Amino acid sequence: MSSTRQPQPQPQPRGGAQQPYEPPQAYRTGGGRDEAGPAVRAPRTGAGTVPRTRKARLRVARTDPWSVMKVSFLLSIALGICTVVAVAVLWMVMDAMGVFSTVGRTISEATGSAEGGGFDLQSFLSLPRVLLFTSVIAVIDVVLATALATLGSFIYNLSAGFVGGVELTLAEDE
Repeated sequence: MSSTRQPQPQPQPRGGAQQPYEPPQAYRTGGGRDEAGPAVRAPRTGAGTVPRTRKARLRVARTDPWSVMKVSFLLSIALGICTVVAVAVLWMVMDAMGVFSTVGRTISEATGSAEGGGFDLQSFLSLPRVLLFTSVIAVIDVVLATALATLGSFIYNLSAGFVGGVELTLAEDE
């Protein structure tokens, strides 16, 4: 790409004549003033290097209850699966440490009588029974969390109609 600008007049010595004003050029050509070559942008002098931040103020005026229901359903399913896995791992760790057998013996001695044994904690807190109870609680949690989030979306839409919604300020760094 060649320069289409006319060559600038050379500055005159400070003898007697006044020099004309020469504005700074954003693009310089080649290596010197008179050489033709590709235009190269000269760095800005005196400009701060502080990055600009663009900001936008937005308002959440309405939420879609259907999308809120779908997202809350998926998140509560994930939470339910994490709960079941965490309980299973916790039960296995406690069983490996011998917590159930030690506590079970203590409860059996405390509730036992002369003719029979006491309460058998190990059979009551078996892994399948604990996982079944945890799964039931997780399913109830999925249903309740989905219903409450959807109801919350409806209530937000009603209140946003009165007060205008939640205002957010989003910022973007360059």
